[in-house]
This record gives sequence, C-alpha cells and structure tokens, in this order.
Amino acid sequence: MFVLIVDDDNEDRELFEEAIGVVDSSIKCFSLKDGREAIHHLTNELVVLPDYIFLDINMPVMNGRECLIEIKRNSRLRHIPVIMYSTTSDTNEIRQFYNLGAHDFLIKPNNFKKLIEALNSIIMLKKSKVK
Repeated sequence: MFVLIVDDDNEDRELFEEAIGVVDSSIKCFSLKDGREAIHHLTNELVVLPDYIFLDINMPVMNGRECLIEIKRNSRLRHIPVIMYSTTSDTNEIRQFYNLGAHDFLIKPNNFKKLIEALNSIIMLKKSKVK
C-alpha cells in the first residue's frame, strides 16, 4: 500500500509518516507541502498513484479544497480515495468536502496515540475490502 500526505506543516507530515509506520511498516508514505505540488506530482504519467491521499485543508499556494476539486476533475485521479485531514470540526465545512468527493474526513488528533488509532481504522478498513 502507498499513501500520499499533503500538508504544509513539516511537523504534521513527519508525525503522520511516523504514525503510518507504526500502523503498518510495509506501507510506503510520500509527502508533499501543498496542493499545487500534489497536482503537479500526481498528473505526471510516470508516477505510481497512491492508494490514499490524505489532504490538509489550510495550505498556501493551493488549498485542500482546490486540490480536491482538481483531483476529482482528473479522470486518472478521481478514483483515488481522498481523506481530508484537518483541525476543523465544523460540520457544515465537513459536509461540503464530502459533497466535493472526499472519501472521508479525519480531524487531526491532538496526540500521537489517537492519530495511530484513526489511521489504523482507515487502513484496516481498506485491507479488509481488498481480501
């Protein structure tokens, strides 16, 4: 399995990658710092596409909302489940992301253990569907 994390916060990206390694050390994780960088990377025909994209909302250059819209417009990318990954808990905003095509919404946990638990439930669900 291969996941992409798109987040402008270096510390959040590093924490996420570490948590993925705890959940399953065989999962490959790649990270990018903003939506524009993600779209540029993902639209390169030579790139192996991820099984999941974890996408922060509040980023400079291209935010998560704009990036999600671009992903869902692209026929090569639209099948990839996008999990919005943010501190917001505003139900109206979360609903808007689902309406735009987000697969799930993960509120950034306030500690490492909770992040591992949240990622574990998402990853295990994916693995159970593959079997």
